[in-house]
Amino acid sequence: MTYENGALLTVITISSDHSFCKKKSLIVDLFIFSSRRHWLKVVDLTGFRDDGPTQDTEAMGPWSRTVMLSRACTDVYRQIGNEAKSSLKRRREMLNMERTAASTLDEIAVDVHADLFVNSSSSDILRDALEASSGCSIRLKCRDFRAEELSIKGTVRLLELLDPLFLRKIDLRYNNLGLIGLTSLLLHMVRFTTLVSLKLPYSNIDVRRLTTNMEATIQSFAARLSQLSKLKELNLASSRLSGRLGQLLSGLQSSLESLELSYCYLLPTDVCYLTQSPHASSLKKLDLSGNNLSEHLFSPFQKLLFEISRSLVHLDIMECRLTDSHIQSLLPGLRQCLHLRYLGFFCNPLSTAGLKVLLQNLVTLLDLKLIIYPLPVDCYEENLPWPPSSTNLLEGSINQEKMAVANAALQEILHKAQRTDILLTTDIYTPPPIDFFDL
Repeated sequence: MTYENGALLTVITISSDHSFCKKKSLIVDLFIFSSRRHWLKVVDLTGFRDDGPTQDTEAMGPWSRTVMLSRACTDVYRQIGNEAKSSLKRRREMLNMERTAASTLDEIAVDVHADLFVNSSSSDILRDALEASSGCSIRLKCRDFRAEELSIKGTVRLLELLDPLFLRKIDLRYNNLGLIGLTSLLLHMVRFTTLVSLKLPYSNIDVRRLTTNMEATIQSFAARLSQLSKLKELNLASSRLSGRLGQLLSGLQSSLESLELSYCYLLPTDVCYLTQSPHASSLKKLDLSGNNLSEHLFSPFQKLLFEISRSLVHLDIMECRLTDSHIQSLLPGLRQCLHLRYLGFFCNPLSTAGLKVLLQNLVTLLDLKLIIYPLPVDCYEENLPWPPSSTNLLEGSINQEKMAVANAALQEILHKAQRTDILLTTDIYTPPPIDFFDL
């Protein structure tokens, strides 16, 4: 817990290692205590880390924390209302009832900053808290909003209650909204003038065979996307965007710094657009995982890598069917990525020899801290079909003795280069990927 503004305490920031957010009663007590003394202005509950090895196993997850906070806020509003009514009763002979109520509530001015995570089972709880907040001087303000498996109507009802001048991130996933649904939602996002990050993964977008009516819809989608003037991060993972990337991104008013296009069925024209676009010189994070970079996309990707090398910090090319020969051809571009901190290329059919060559070149990148590499093809028990599919690589049996020898050889390269600060792992979940706001 940290405090700001010196002797006059006006801001409390609750860190992720603090027990404050494990008990609803503590939040209620703090708000009520502060409302009576009128000194607290902000309670900052943002920035909790919910993934990775450093997470507190006893702490609440983001969904439970949102439910607990919503209920706590609702309890506070109810208690403040009861106290205001009691105060009115005692002072009814001195003041007009309505003026007293307004004065009582105006004396309380606490902003609760939070990152909110909601789904269909908790949306009503959060909506009740936000609606109550709109009529109370203890205001629940959302910085980062994430909704899963929520209908269009349910999402709109919540978006309409969020502060348009405070929200910086919207993350909608597993909602199966499709292009039509997302286009209608974008209409409600234009009011968020501070929106920097928009994530729409797993939304059932497929632009490969559009009817005449759907052509109009994708044009509308692109036009509304371009109205998000501060947008710096966009995630369209698992959308079938074949040949349409330029149409979607060319109207953006600012250059993207983070772009996630995993499993998007990209075509060479899409990668060529990125190479020639204003985004190429500003991209810090790029995720092309799940796109086949080994054939028609390979040459455009080589060129793109050079164009983004000056700014690139985070690169994901997992499950892209890249072999030793492809990696060898990418080395000149990778060596230019002087600010690269993260490289993920898990589930690509590389040999131990190929990995050694790659690592020997990567150790010269002084900012590099994390490499997620694939299980070498020569460490599998059985002969893999060539080229192996992702299923072959994920489900095949590994010879643990061969794997241990390969790991030792790779670690020896790090040791000789005095780069033991690099974490080299085949675990795609440890640690979590870099957040855009930490780039």
